[in-house]
Amino acid sequence: MRYLKIIVYLWLLSAAGLVSVGLFSLQRPADVAIVLGNTVDADGSPSARLAARLERAFQCYQQQQCKLVFVSGGIEASGNDEALVMYRYLVRRGVPSRNIVIDRAGNDTWATARNASAFMRNRGLSSALVVTQYFHLPRTMLTLRRFGVSNVSGAYPRFWEARDAYSVLREVPALVWYVIRPI
Repeated sequence: MRYLKIIVYLWLLSAAGLVSVGLFSLQRPADVAIVLGNTVDADGSPSARLAARLERAFQCYQQQQCKLVFVSGGIEASGNDEALVMYRYLVRRGVPSRNIVIDRAGNDTWATARNASAFMRNRGLSSALVVTQYFHLPRTMLTLRRFGVSNVSGAYPRFWEARDAYSVLREVPALVWYVIRPI
């Protein structure tokens, strides 16, 4: 029982650290904003969480914090293409299509970081601004660094849900795995 309490305390302390890093992440201008996908509603529109990420990316673009927006997501079981939905949303908001890069193979954070870093290398880009939820920023930024993008900062939407509590706790083992996972 004593060891279980220690594990729980360590887990909660780690989760609090991740939240702090995410919430106090400093946004810096970058060559590209990388927006991670999320759920698309049955009608083909972005979920509230995904729309909040896209609005945050739009703000960054509008404020000239980035030159390009890299939207990354997978194809959902329903057939919805997250990256295409993200692209259409940003185009409707006024981002020129030539300034949006679509990554349809970003099925998870690892794939998005791998794909975005390869795109950046191929284009000679060196700085990235990650746009995702506050608790997801540390893992995403770390993964981009592991794939060779050393100049990474983060931005998150002011969007909160009850499920964030679960998501924060889930980030602890996910971060550990991404630290030790072979490239």
